[in-house]
Amino acid sequence: MMWMWLTCIERETGTPKEDAYLYYCKKFLLKRIWVGEKTTMVYSTSSKLNTQQMTEFLNHIQADAAAELGITLPTPDDLHWEAFFQQYK
Repeated sequence: MMWMWLTCIERETGTPKEDAYLYYCKKFLLKRIWVGEKTTMVYSTSSKLNTQQMTEFLNHIQADAAAELGITLPTPDDLHWEAFFQQYK
C-alpha cells in the first residue's frame, strides 16, 4: 500500500516516489542518537519498523499528503480503494 501511495504522490506532484519515500522517512523516522559524547540526528527506513510502528508511519504519510499536498490516500476499507488500487497497482 505504501508504494501505491508513493506512486500516487509521484504522479500528482512529479516527485519521484523514491524521493518521496526518503522525505517521509526523514520527516517521521528521525531520531537523535548518542555516540560517546557526540549526538547526531539520523533516520531509519520502514524496513526496520514493527507492525505498530509501520501503521503509525503510514498514518503520518496519509495525514501529511492530505494536509500538505491535498492528496487523499485511501486504505483498503475506504469506498474508493478498488479504483485507487486498479490505478496504482
